Amino acid sequence: MGDAAAPPPAEAAPAAPAAPAAGGAFSADQIEDFKEAFGLFDRVGDNQVGYNQVADIMRALGQNPTNGEVKKLLGSPSVEDMANKRVGFDAFLPLLEQQDKVQKGTYDDYVEGLRVFDKEGNGTVLGAELRIVLGTMGEKMKEDEIDALMTGQEDDNGCINYEAFVKHVMSV
Repeated sequence: MGDAAAPPPAEAAPAAPAAPAAGGAFSADQIEDFKEAFGLFDRVGDNQVGYNQVADIMRALGQNPTNGEVKKLLGSPSVEDMANKRVGFDAFLPLLEQQDKVQKGTYDDYVEGLRVFDKEGNGTVLGAELRIVLGTMGEKMKEDEIDALMTGQEDDNGCINYEAFVKHVMSV
């Protein structure tokens, strides 16, 4: 009978290392702040949030995941699951930790990406062309999002200094 009792603790043991891993990435104060922010998104009062809120919570906590990255973190749920499934904070924290480990683009990465559109080599891109790119490539932005992002960025000729634009975007 002593052998029969041994397997349950062995099965429970693998779950234990997961908790310190999450705790190791963030301080106790950060985790408390995250828990408080997570609670603000709980509209039902069951200490859970909808799958469709996970991206917004991560963004509120300083991450910048794409919707595709969040869906992947959640296990590629269906549209119905995104609308109906819920996740608790203890399941959310490891997802946040995974997202925090994703390599972020640097200033130089973004400038280099925009340099491709600098046809004259003068440090500017056409605002109209940038609007098209933002609205049609990658994670497509909505027109109102593009307008908000580009307000005050174009010069009298409709051009945008892309180094200044990247600094602006990274500061928002």
